Amino acid sequence: MEKLLDVENVSISFVQYTQGLNQRDLKVITDLTLDVSKGEIFAVLGSSGSGKSLLAHAILGILPGNANLNGKIKYKGKELTQKDKEEIRGKEIALIPQSVNFLDPLMKISEQVIGNTEDAEEKKEKKQKQREIFEQYNLSSEVDDMYPFQLSGGMARRVLISTALLSEPKLVIADEPTPGLDEKTVMETLNHFKHMKETGVGVLLITHDIHAALEVADRIGIFYSGYVIEIAENKDFSGNGENLLHPYTKALYKALPSNGFKLVKGHQPLHEEMTTGCPYYDRCEIRMSICKEEIPKLIDLGNKKVRCFKYGD
Repeated sequence: MEKLLDVENVSISFVQYTQGLNQRDLKVITDLTLDVSKGEIFAVLGSSGSGKSLLAHAILGILPGNANLNGKIKYKGKELTQKDKEEIRGKEIALIPQSVNFLDPLMKISEQVIGNTEDAEEKKEKKQKQREIFEQYNLSSEVDDMYPFQLSGGMARRVLISTALLSEPKLVIADEPTPGLDEKTVMETLNHFKHMKETGVGVLLITHDIHAALEVADRIGIFYSGYVIEIAENKDFSGNGENLLHPYTKALYKALPSNGFKLVKGHQPLHEEMTTGCPYYDRCEIRMSICKEEIPKLIDLGNKKVRCFKYGD
């Protein structure tokens, strides 16, 4: 498959001031590596508040001014500059935000989807295209003249998806698209991503919902304390989890109610709580002395990747 997105060794930190003018660098993401191909759904799975949504902001070039970004973000093999990101976002790369609050409460739906344009012919073409996409997502012409508060949760979600697809993007980034939705609307939303995949669009799904990830993703990147610790294929999440590699991924899978709800003691450490070594060290059942001293590298095992000394040379 044609590779669309390559994220290589990306780290994100923020400059903060404490106690007056004392400055510190707050790390949130460290050494994040993944890729998304055409017609593939890749899920980044991590706990709420872990900072994984910053990946979307980094790809789109919308990180705040006090952010430091290191590493490489490539699109179709080309490393993206800030200017490149500004030129292709909303066009070849589109965002489906996590909150329907991204919709302007004071504008009618059709107006904000089409955007500002004074050219009558261009506006007509955009209106026609918007209506065609809305029809695909069961949004009647009545929706065009509605305001966001008049939409149901499911309708608002479909509007956000339709808006992202208006520019015919090659890559769609869906940032936590399912929280707060009922089960029916969640499945409806996930089916829309399946439809995108069938049309050749690459989808980067950022979520804390393992059920959503397992429902649609071809591959899943497990995000833990700012690191991608494993990239596994969907089929690996089966049986007793014997095909999963990292002990945290195995524990996450076994913690599902359908797998016995077996919980591991401890918590996922924040960056400021970590000193040296593997971020999973304190909770790991197979830890070695080196795990306390060094952070393992992400090892490439073909279709899989894992950050664990157990699989090193």
